[in-house]
Amino acid sequence: MIVRSLSDIEGTDRDVKSASGTWRSKRLVLAKERVGFSLHETVLYAGTETSMWYANHIEAVLCVEGEAELTNDDTGEVHWIRPGTMYLLDGHEKHTLRPKTDFRVVCVFNPPVTGREDHDENGVYPLLTEPAED
Repeated sequence: MIVRSLSDIEGTDRDVKSASGTWRSKRLVLAKERVGFSLHETVLYAGTETSMWYANHIEAVLCVEGEAELTNDDTGEVHWIRPGTMYLLDGHEKHTLRPKTDFRVVCVFNPPVTGREDHDENGVYPLLTEPAED
């Protein structure tokens, strides 16, 4: 059994800040736990814009605080995401988030991330893996 709090993660290698400066993510469960998914609490900062495309992952996102405009960049469709709203990127959609306030979400990724990922120039997380256990 693993028990871990957000405060346990602060300032560790699981506390990841994007190179763009638009978000911070605390990675509670990572690929090295070998449970088939990763779990993160992420804050995207008010007044920023982050374009993403999870070409290698499926992501489910649950908003727990704040609000943001979510645009499906493939279709132009716009959604307002508020606390209690979930969105699922089950078709690897290119998307852009524009938080109106600091926007706190809980995210689940499959396949799980290692914790070393950041968005590349296309908004993609590379598909990194953990070495096999002996």
